[in-house]
Amino acid sequence: MRLKALTVVLAATAFLFLTAGDSLAGGPAGGGPAGGDFRAKFTKYYKGNNFYVLVTLVKKSKEIMPGEIEALLEEADDPGKSFNEKMELLDLASAMATMYKHWHGGGDDLIAKVEAMQRREKKKEDARLAKLNRWKKEESFLGNIVMQSSLAKMEAEGLTPALFPHWLHRIWYDCAACHDSVFPMKRETAVTHAAMDGGKLCGACHNGETAFNTTEECARCHVAGKPGAEALYRPTKKGVDHERIKAVAERVGAKWDYEKLPDGKLPTDKYKFIDWLKLKADGVIDPKPSLHGTESREVRDNVILFESNNSFLKNTLFNHRVHSQWIKCSSCHPSIFKDELGANVILMSEMSKGKNCGRCHGKVAFTFADCLRCHNQPKDKPVEGVLFRPKDAPPAEPIPGLPAETPAAPAPASPAR
Repeated sequence: MRLKALTVVLAATAFLFLTAGDSLAGGPAGGGPAGGDFRAKFTKYYKGNNFYVLVTLVKKSKEIMPGEIEALLEEADDPGKSFNEKMELLDLASAMATMYKHWHGGGDDLIAKVEAMQRREKKKEDARLAKLNRWKKEESFLGNIVMQSSLAKMEAEGLTPALFPHWLHRIWYDCAACHDSVFPMKRETAVTHAAMDGGKLCGACHNGETAFNTTEECARCHVAGKPGAEALYRPTKKGVDHERIKAVAERVGAKWDYEKLPDGKLPTDKYKFIDWLKLKADGVIDPKPSLHGTESREVRDNVILFESNNSFLKNTLFNHRVHSQWIKCSSCHPSIFKDELGANVILMSEMSKGKNCGRCHGKVAFTFADCLRCHNQPKDKPVEGVLFRPKDAPPAEPIPGLPAETPAAPAPASPAR
């Protein structure tokens, strides 16, 4: 922080001594810079290591520099700014204050203010990261959620947070059983005992009848940070309790024929996450489509071709049947995807932010880092019975640094199945 500013000062002093002599004592003709563009110029020269011009600017700006430093401190104090944004502003303030002291004398109070804010923001960021990473192991397996909305209250009662394993519940129920009728498809939902005791959220099943009662067996859920939690976040390595899972499946009307699993191990993809399609295809699971047996699966049977505009990536076939076996149409349409062919812009950059396909993939479904799980349709191989996006549909996102390509006009589409 301050070390960088001191380095700039020393480098600038040496540079001036070797190249400028006394000619810069009064700075260039024309007077000092206007306050409005001082920061822009200082930032440009500072980041560009242009020491000669930077020192000239500082020597001409004695009157305005304290105000500029205070303005940077005020801006860095904005709670809406990220840690990186704040530290960049404070780095500039540190450089200004250090150079002000070197060339004009004084300014110790400004340096002290800058350093105090740097220490404060670093401490806050360390605390934020510690909180973020505290349950990193428990949430390392796709779909696992550590419920922290009432963390202070839980800790006061001697409890660790509850760990919800999506993968375990997914054996017994389709995603559609809970989403969106019981839980919205986002993790921000605050889960409280008051709601559960009223038969909502987890209490829709955990009522002592369908599943154990949440008011009597706290230790069954509040396992985050405890040794017993490892079986919930490392199921493909530690193994699972097949008999217990099967007993629950039989009680709720689902299926868990683990005898069909080679060596009793869960099938996994290249990233060691559970391969749910294989579990279904092999007849190991048959989860229930609803919590209380009153709904059937709403399966839509068609395939949409998404053409990639990058030469090294194959096209993508989106299979509605595969997805609608797990979730309801209303889970995606129209809130996530407009239900009109060609109306949606599908960008990898948006997926990484949890939008469009990223609402599930990378959270509870396979990560989109596994490119070939989707990009597996050769461009030169005709596809029968699929829907094509219209030629004027929003283009796929080009990869930065590579030229975008114009896809060839699609062949006439066969009727949808």
